[in-house]
Amino acid sequence: MQTRVCRLHGQHDIRIETVVIGDPGEGEVMIAIGAGGICGSDLHYYQDGGFGPIRVREPIILGHEIAGTVEAVGHGVTRVAPGDRVALNPSRPCGHCQFCVEKLYQHCLEMRFYGSAMRIPHEQGAFRDRIIAHDVQCEKVSENTSIAQAACAEPLAVCLHAANRAGDLNGKRVLVTGAGPIGSLCVAVARQRGASEIVVTDLQNTTLEFATKMGATHTINVAENAGAMDAYGGDKGYFDICFECSAARAAICNAITCVRPQGTIVQVGVTGDVPVPVNQIVGKEIALTATHRFHAEFIEAVNLIDTGTIDVAPIITGTYPLEQALEAFEVAGDRSRSIKVQLSFT
Repeated sequence: MQTRVCRLHGQHDIRIETVVIGDPGEGEVMIAIGAGGICGSDLHYYQDGGFGPIRVREPIILGHEIAGTVEAVGHGVTRVAPGDRVALNPSRPCGHCQFCVEKLYQHCLEMRFYGSAMRIPHEQGAFRDRIIAHDVQCEKVSENTSIAQAACAEPLAVCLHAANRAGDLNGKRVLVTGAGPIGSLCVAVARQRGASEIVVTDLQNTTLEFATKMGATHTINVAENAGAMDAYGGDKGYFDICFECSAARAAICNAITCVRPQGTIVQVGVTGDVPVPVNQIVGKEIALTATHRFHAEFIEAVNLIDTGTIDVAPIITGTYPLEQALEAFEVAGDRSRSIKVQLSFT
């Protein structure tokens, strides 16, 4: 059987190609992909050839935010059956390295993660009509959940892990810097976990409007009104917790100024080296922590979406058929008119 794939050959060089796919083996399933979200990492690969030290060094099939329908199962598969609609976990830790033994699965030394250029050879992704996956990667969703919504489980899992790194959010004053897909989902998680106030900053009014839909209590366009943050920096800061999702130096420094003594900043956004005011971090005893991917949170994310506890539908701003992948990537890279752009597969 043949299947179309979305392969990146270099910066701005996306090609729709055809490859051969076999039958599912023991413990495996064949999934007809229905929807795949374009992630920030996919955009970095497409626009810049990578991010930080991670570079695209060979052709790579992109995509790791995916969901679809089980078409066939291999021997021994009992978790799912043909016809089941599933969100597909793109993360496949080895289970036996030192970090897996310590249950730090997201730091697996032999991690296989769809569409990642971290390793050579690159780990091929899931922007394709059909894919063979392990049955343990599949989490079923009900008929009430669209495949497009189910494909948002991966970015939501990222935000749930970030929230777990932050600690208790109930009653806390939260700042979110950067209102892209991850920032908007961090807002939704903060609201679901009981934050009393959620202030969101960004450079675009469009993204801030979606942050409001996801639960922000106040938004600030810092490009138009940078001084609006000054009030939060007085008396050593205001916010208990910040989710820094932009990776912009100005936003990071602003977060350090506006977080109160012994507050917490969770660095979610990724970039290269950035100078930060260490003296201010020390002087206010700020806990500067970071977050990387997820593990158990994927199941929680699927459940939150499937039960309607968190509505991810507002952030899906565009859907394009696979043959229009180039246009989809261009639109996804324009934050003035998009939040989460997805590819559809037929």
